[in-house]
Amino acid sequence: MSEDTTEEIMGATYCALCKHGYAALTMQNIADESGLSKAALHYHYDSKRDLLLAFLDYLLDRFRERIDAADADDPAERLAAFVDVVFTPRREDTHREFKTAVLEIKAQAPYDDGFRERLAEFDRLMHDRVRSIVADGIERGVFRGDADPDDVASFVITVMNGANARYVAVGAPVGDARRTLMAYLETQLFADGRDPEVAAE
Repeated sequence: MSEDTTEEIMGATYCALCKHGYAALTMQNIADESGLSKAALHYHYDSKRDLLLAFLDYLLDRFRERIDAADADDPAERLAAFVDVVFTPRREDTHREFKTAVLEIKAQAPYDDGFRERLAEFDRLMHDRVRSIVADGIERGVFRGDADPDDVASFVITVMNGANARYVAVGAPVGDARRTLMAYLETQLFADGRDPEVAAE
């Protein structure tokens, strides 16, 4: 499959998920958002599930590219940039609809090995990135020496996941969660009490 065709199908899947959600989504919905027929989609993917597994792989690759692009030398700047990537929507107009569909997919993970494995890859990527940033910050004296990188990473990822779930369920602004998280990290993680918001400027 060409790169252009892949991008077209993945874009169509995004749009169809936003409009219909996971449960009601059909291959025809995805075809309708693309220039391809339903038969053409089935040529590349046997089922909606297979296409969605490929879509999760695609999202993981794009997410990795975004956090790599937001990298910085200073650990404080790198941590703030990572938090920004997670909390900043790529598309404002469909952000909540897409997050809702993703939450529906997450709900399938306990019953579907494929979904669970892909979501676990996202979790590992996020955890490992934060753990690496924190470990580097400790070594360079930016973060407290008694901080545990794995504990900090688990805490940060849990807050992020919870914030996204609250946003979908009750409309709680993720910006509020971001500010609270960064303020907490300032008091509990930063060695000299410097403001991570200032450090990221």
